[in-house]
Formats: sequence, structure tokens, C-alpha cells
Amino acid sequence: MIRSMTGFGRRQAPWQDGSVTVEMRSVNHRFLEVACRLPRPLSHLEDSLKKAIQQSCTRGRIDTTVTVQAGKGRAGSVNLDQPLAKQYHQALRTLKKSLKLSGSIDLALMAGLRDVLSVSDQPTEDPQLAKIVQQLTTQALKDLEGMRTREGKALAEDMKARIQTIRGHKTLVAARTPLLAQEIFDKMKIRVEKLLGSEIPDPPRLYQELAVYADRGDITEEIVRLDSHMIQFEQTLDRADSVGKTLDFLLQEIGREVNTIGSKANDADIAGHVVQMKAELERIREQVQNVE
Repeated sequence: MIRSMTGFGRRQAPWQDGSVTVEMRSVNHRFLEVACRLPRPLSHLEDSLKKAIQQSCTRGRIDTTVTVQAGKGRAGSVNLDQPLAKQYHQALRTLKKSLKLSGSIDLALMAGLRDVLSVSDQPTEDPQLAKIVQQLTTQALKDLEGMRTREGKALAEDMKARIQTIRGHKTLVAARTPLLAQEIFDKMKIRVEKLLGSEIPDPPRLYQELAVYADRGDITEEIVRLDSHMIQFEQTLDRADSVGKTLDFLLQEIGREVNTIGSKANDADIAGHVVQMKAELERIREQVQNVE
């Protein structure tokens, strides 16, 4: 069964006094595009997470976000930038000497300088945390796939129902086909006779040309091809691999046959059925844009 490109997966697990959360969101895209947002200490996991997603999904934009939430009583980590502190110290000594200033350059002064000390709530590098993130990613990916599969099933059922509606209109059009050529012949014959009056120079040649003209309006071949394309479309909906582009191609072919039927038949009743078929095709086209 086909899969949708839209889905969501979320898993959470406790870690120390806080929690770890992995969220995955998938939307439509012509190709596969994977984006991961990870805390800096977990950035080394980005490649492995992308590979895991690429093995399960073939189309769509998939955004993966990993969030590590510290517990209420857990303090952040303090970072000391020693090279920057040394530069500050050297600059202050130079300023003190050049301006002949008094006072000491003590710890309190240095600690108050910008970016010498900073507090970060980013998690520290922890092998156990990385393992938890990988497990949560696998679980969230299964949830994402499950949602994409369920929505794909709903899309397939809707498109099959619309194909059946088109097939119903096609059956009515096919029922008129045997009568169509004769009607075209008779209508054109009446028009020609009206223009020429009773003086028809070569009746056999006229009837031959009228027969050729009427035959140009025959839509039997288009109806056969239309039915073939619809059968292929329904069979493709039952496949489990990535078929979005195939469905889009078949839909274009179905639309081409419907347009040709409308232009060749030149019949009011058939034109009404063509309009209805085009309306259903447009609704199917909107659904196909969401198929993986």
C-alpha cells in the first residue's frame, strides 16, 4: 500500500533528573531532505540519524529535533574561556601602565568581564545519553512510518473511489461511441446538402469524404487507452514502494486521453462527462502530490 509523505513521531525518555525528547515531522517534498537539530554535545550523531531515516523514507522533508531538558534541581555547566581571560588581563595591564592608573586587577574584576565565565544548559557528553537518543530516534521513526502508512491507506481508498467515478463516466461515453460516427456523418451530410442544394456534382466522392471525416471523430482507441491507464493506476496504488512519481505520470496520461476524447467527439453529452472526469482528475492530482 502507498504511503503519505506527511507524518509525525515523538518519543520521550527520562535522563538523570530531566528528560530526552526526539520529534520527527515529515511534509511534502519532491525528493528526500533530512534535517537534524541536535544539542552540540550530540552533534556527532547527526550522520547516523540521517542514515537511519534515509533507509526508511524515500521522499519528503523530514525534520528531526532532539531536546534534552535538565531537571529542576539540576544546574547548568559553567564554562571558562582561559585564552580570552588572558587577553583581558594583558589588555588591562597595558591600559593601567599607559594611563598610570591605580588599583589591582583581581579575580572579581576578571570574573565580571564578558564571556570569561558562561553558564550553559547544554548536556555534557555522555555515552549513555547518545544511546538513549538513538533508541528514541528508532521508536519515533516507527511512529512516523506508521502515520505515513495509515494516511497513505486513506489516500489510496479515496483515489480508488474517484477512479471508479471516472470509470463510470467512461462507460457512459463508450456506450455512445458506436452511434457517434453515424451522427457526425449525418450532421455533416445535412450541412453540405444545405449548402449545395440539390446539385451535388459527385455524390459517391462526397459520401467518401464524409465517412473519412466521421471516422476522425472515433474515440474507441482513446477509451481503450484510458481504461488501461486507470487499471495501471489502481495496481500502482497497491504497491509498497515509492510510487508518487509513477502515479503522477499515469495521471498525466489519463488526463491526456480525457482531453482527446473531448476534442475528437465534439458531442454535448460526451463533453458533460469529460468535464466531470476532469474534475475528479484534479482532485486525484491534489492527493497524488502527498504520496511518497
